[in-house]
Amino acid sequence: MRKKIIMACTSCGSRNYTTMKNTTSSNDRLDVKKFCNVCNSHTNHRETK
Repeated sequence: MRKKIIMACTSCGSRNYTTMKNTTSSNDRLDVKKFCNVCNSHTNHRETK
């Protein structure tokens, strides 16, 4: 089953990205390096609760 998740910047906390995640294969939080417009740099974005 695929679930819609929201990604938040670990530095400033802004929620910039949305993506889909397969919940049957992994239960841990997704952590991806993406560009943050608020920080104006590439930072780690983590799945929110």
